[in-house]
Formats: sequence, structure tokens, C-alpha cells
Amino acid sequence: MPPPPDTTGHVPLPPGAPVAMPSPPQAPAAPDPAGTILAVLLIGPAGAGKTSVAKYWADHRRVPTAHISLDDVREWVRSGFADPQSGWNDHSEAQYRLARRTCGFAARNFLANGISCILDDAVFPDRPVVGLGGWKRHVGPGLLPVVLLPGLDIVLERNAERSGNRRLTDEEVARIHGRMAGWYGSGLPIIDNSQLDVPETARILDDVLARAIASPPQW
Repeated sequence: MPPPPDTTGHVPLPPGAPVAMPSPPQAPAAPDPAGTILAVLLIGPAGAGKTSVAKYWADHRRVPTAHISLDDVREWVRSGFADPQSGWNDHSEAQYRLARRTCGFAARNFLANGISCILDDAVFPDRPVVGLGGWKRHVGPGLLPVVLLPGLDIVLERNAERSGNRRLTDEEVARIHGRMAGWYGSGLPIIDNSQLDVPETARILDDVLARAIASPPQW
């Protein structure tokens, strides 16, 4: 007998299907990121506000949108969790790679079913193969990266409010923030949200994405 029909409405995901670059609207209409299906990668150091901005942005869009947090997915591992704060090693590196691939698969699945997504990760500019290049492989060339980079004093203040394994030492925060400065001059859009609250940052993110849709960044 043939298998019963699929009545869930789910659209099967082709293996390894890339995300196509979003097509800008025909002139003279301005790009409208709030009503466009997008895949966004929000980059920034710990304490930049990535998670708060990503959640707010996803909550306030006119089209269905998912927030996919790399740290949340990485922490799905309970027994055997490799915490880099206890020492970076092959085990923790492998868990990061696995989490990124899982996030990429989830993003493609959401997009194939008409749901936008925003991912967040502390991607370093000096590790292009496993960082930005990895996300491009996992999600596709249509992924739109945006860097969220407030001043070091703001990042230190926000990190001090964290708890558990999400809170880093001041030295580690400063080191990460310094590496993130390498994004300046990269061609990627950068938002300094030092003096911005979450709704204001999300509004600027929409402006940045509208420009990225009209003229996709080369990365």
C-alpha cells in the first residue's frame, strides 16, 4: 500500500539546499526588510546585546521569524558539555562546530517553510573559514551578516550582569572585543549600539538590512 499522504503542510527540505540571495523590490519601491523572508547573522562579542536585539527583532516583524541562538543550541548538550571557559580544546571546538551545523540546518528548514530567521554568534574576523565562511556554507550565500559592536566599557558592564557560564572574565571580554574590532574595514555593516536601547537598535538593524537587500555586501 502507498504511504499515507502528508497532511501537516510541511515543505520537505532539499539536502544542503542553499539560501538564495533575497531579490530587491523593483524600483522605485524601497526595500522593506520587515516584510521580506530573510536569513540574518548577528555578529558581536559577549555583552553586545545580540540575543536581546535578535529576540526583539524577531518578535516585531510582519512575517513569521525565528531566533536561533548558537549558545542555546550548544547548551543542548548536558552530560559531557565542553565549556570553553574551562579550557579551549578539541572537544569544545567540536561542540561549537556541531552547534553551528545544527543551527544552519534549522535555518534552512525554517526558510524552506517560509519562516525568516536571525542567528547570533561571536564570529571572529581572523577565522574566516570556521567563522563567517562556515555560516555561509551552513546557511547559504543569501545570509546577511551584521556586526553589533558597542564600546568596550558597555560590553564589560553588560557582561558583569550575566551569570553562570555566560559570564566571562574582564580579561576575556577585552580580548574578544579587541578581536572583533577587525570587522572595521571588512565591508560588513557595523552597528555601534553603545547609546541605543534594544528597540532603537532593532530599528537601525532594519535600515541596515534594507541597504543590504538593495546592495548585498561582498563577503
